[in-house]
Amino acid sequence: MSVKIRLSRGGTKKRPYYYVVVADSASPRDGRYIEQIGTHNPLLPKDNAERVKLNLDRVKHWLSMGAQPTDRVARFLDAAGLRTREAKSNPDKGKPKKKRLEREAAQAEAAAKKAEAGEAKPSA
Repeated sequence: MSVKIRLSRGGTKKRPYYYVVVADSASPRDGRYIEQIGTHNPLLPKDNAERVKLNLDRVKHWLSMGAQPTDRVARFLDAAGLRTREAKSNPDKGKPKKKRLEREAAQAEAAAKKAEAGEAKPSA
């Protein structure tokens, strides 16, 4: 049985509230879980101490039992000092895609033609 430490969504529409739970990896996101070990309220400011609450003893217990945290929970554990998380780097993610490059090339070409037409006709 593969065990994960992950978030389970609660709250209402457009007012999310998450529980940090230990669950079997095959169970659904908001379905059955083994134990609730914390909460996360993303609506609170980032510097608020109540934004993420974790039962550190239980987190340590489940990590020692081999539970694997999801990426978001790993961020919380890194902030709490329980586990180090390597920063992922994807330098290509922020680069413009093919259509954007085509649009920019077309705009540059149109601007060049407009400037060329402006030079060819001297204003009176």
